[in-house]
Amino acid sequence: MNLVKSMGTIGGLTMVSRVFGFAREMLMSRIMGASGEADAFLVAFRLPNTFRRLFGEGAFSAGFVPLFSQRFHGPGGMEEAKKFSEEVLAFFIPTLLAFTLIFEIAMPAFVWAIASGYADEPQKFELTVFLSRITFPYLLLISLVSFFSGILNSLTKFAAAAFAPALLNVAMLIALLVVPTGGAASATALAIGVTAGGFLQLALLWNSARRAGVSLALRKPRMTPGVKQFFVVVIPATLGAGVYQISQLIDTFFATRLPEGSMSYLNYSDRLNQLPLSVIGTALGTAILPHISRFIAKGEPEEAAKVQGNAVDLSMLLCLPAALALAVVAGPLVAALFQGGKFTANDAYITGNVLAIIASGLPAYVLVKVITPGFYAREDTKTPVKTAGVVLLANIALNFALIPSFGIYGLAAAISLCSWLNCVMLYVILSKRGHFRIQPWLWGRIARQFAAGLAMVAALAGVRMLLGDWFAGSVAERLAGVLALVGTGGAVYFLVAFLIGGMDRDAILVLMRKKKAV
Repeated sequence: MNLVKSMGTIGGLTMVSRVFGFAREMLMSRIMGASGEADAFLVAFRLPNTFRRLFGEGAFSAGFVPLFSQRFHGPGGMEEAKKFSEEVLAFFIPTLLAFTLIFEIAMPAFVWAIASGYADEPQKFELTVFLSRITFPYLLLISLVSFFSGILNSLTKFAAAAFAPALLNVAMLIALLVVPTGGAASATALAIGVTAGGFLQLALLWNSARRAGVSLALRKPRMTPGVKQFFVVVIPATLGAGVYQISQLIDTFFATRLPEGSMSYLNYSDRLNQLPLSVIGTALGTAILPHISRFIAKGEPEEAAKVQGNAVDLSMLLCLPAALALAVVAGPLVAALFQGGKFTANDAYITGNVLAIIASGLPAYVLVKVITPGFYAREDTKTPVKTAGVVLLANIALNFALIPSFGIYGLAAAISLCSWLNCVMLYVILSKRGHFRIQPWLWGRIARQFAAGLAMVAALAGVRMLLGDWFAGSVAERLAGVLALVGTGGAVYFLVAFLIGGMDRDAILVLMRKKKAV
């Protein structure tokens, strides 16, 4: 398996989506600011996204991809894999339709449950309910996108699924450009853009699957052996993802009880934090799951462990500098990207502090994405459920302990600490079972990567002091400041990492020789 190539395809196209996402957030921050209407939209957008992760990306992929791969690489080949897909789809669509309908009817009660802090402001509460009803069908659409993504990823065709989120960002960008007035009008346009983006993504993935030779027929739901096997695997994964998503909703509950703008601060900081998480962690996790599943099915656990080891090496090489950089230059980055219009310097200052705290958990977020395929490939979705349950309880306790004294910063700290707790527990369990251990050479490599990161931190601190007010200056000054940070940080980190052995120098030299030969 060419792990770098697979990750490059996913990560590169994910980066395209993130660029559009940043454009969307930059425009939204200036039009909406950290206002009550912005908070209302962000809660409404979080609801379908929460259940998307529950029913779609995480749990569905964990159950579907290994089982599809088994059939595709088995004696039945593509025909057996298509039959299995049709059987699962026959249950998937009615379940999503019923779930969406129930929540559309009960939306006021649900919004009250997770955002009761808005109940004292009737206008804000009603706007949140209204926007949530517009955005919630996105759940059905994006869950079907995840279904077709699972098929394409199992066939190691990653491009369409990686690019699809860009369509959502484009739809939301268009909504902001059409209705740039701010307030409830722009919030409503954004909500419509969310659902429109879901339709665009589904069209892309359905067509990509059809072009890959997977044209599925609609069947009547039947509890076949394949469907039973799927539910045996996916229900624990859904429970595990459910515990994690409940944790996300708990964060929303606490954030809505904090001063106005808190949801916005959390959103914009998370946008920057999600960039390396999606480009590195999600890309690697998506790339390695089908390959680990194949090695496990072939009875080659050593090869599966090798894939995970290479993934940890690559993820830390890219993730450690991102986490350290975000912690050091969070303030200038937030100011350069989001400050302006209705998003004030104080809004940027608070968001930067939140980002610096959340970024401290970034390596753990990424490692979880790399570690969990070791469980899912073995059809073990129960263990992540148990660890997620512990993390949920820890999150609640930390929120109650930290938020009264530290406000939004306490909420951010709880998020980071819980990510490390989840990472450590999952790794210890996988290691004790003998499925995967970080070898001494890899520990040494990570230590060298961290040393290179510290050298980068010193360089970034110097750039930050030198450029001073550029990050809140003109467009040209902001662009130059961000490019200086990225360029200096990247050059120092990778040069030092190369010199002290923080990366596979032989592989890099071979790659360079190949390029010269061309």
